[in-house]
Amino acid sequence: MHAMTAKRVFIFLIAVFSMSWLVGCSHVERAPNDRPGYLYYHKPLPEAARSLDEARLAGKDKECPAEFKAASDMVDNAFETYIACHTQEGIDMAREAIGKIKALCPAKPVAAVKPEPLPEPVPAPTPAPTPPPPAPVVEPVKITLEDIHFDFDRATLTNAAVVILNRDIQTLKDNPGVMVQIEGHTCAHGSDDYNMALGERRANAVKEFLAHQGIASDRMTTISYGETRLAMPEIPTPHNKNSTEAKANRRVHFEVIVK
Repeated sequence: MHAMTAKRVFIFLIAVFSMSWLVGCSHVERAPNDRPGYLYYHKPLPEAARSLDEARLAGKDKECPAEFKAASDMVDNAFETYIACHTQEGIDMAREAIGKIKALCPAKPVAAVKPEPLPEPVPAPTPAPTPPPPAPVVEPVKITLEDIHFDFDRATLTNAAVVILNRDIQTLKDNPGVMVQIEGHTCAHGSDDYNMALGERRANAVKEFLAHQGIASDRMTTISYGETRLAMPEIPTPHNKNSTEAKANRRVHFEVIVK
């Protein structure tokens, strides 16, 4: 009888230990590969490390290097504090670092340039009645949008680009049946992958600007060609990143599609 009771108590204790272990591990996560120290950490620390890696892949370490380094240092300090047995302080630092990473490189507002008002039309005199003219021959509509260019390693619209885009916007508003493919291009400096991502950011910056000025999103698509379609042949060297060829290649081009 005593043996049966002891066995039941032992099984009960094992069950309680297993439940507490499962509940206790629900707020921890395996350590990132590049973060030695512990095998498991509380979730905010691995989340902070992942957020930093995602920001680096998005090019924010180059777009705003000082802010990115400050966030990176905070993630490192969070892990060091945690390993030094200041658990809650390390968790709080990791959460604060996540907030700083999400706020990196905010988009700068672009001032809208209002077009100058058109002069009032002068009414023409009423002509004498004439026979109706023959039906005109309808020629295909030829619509061209101007390209814009960017500074080296930037996806921010310049003042000159904004002026050109306002002319393009008016053309799109005057032709509501026109759709456009926004193509992002780069010069030959930098790696293929980085330039492909940079071209995408440039195309998205233009699409966002056009959308804010009243062009419907369903009239626009974006694509990045990176450095695969150079406007001018270019040999990338450290001394010619601002050459005529490089500047010509850092652009957004519009492919007009008429319904």
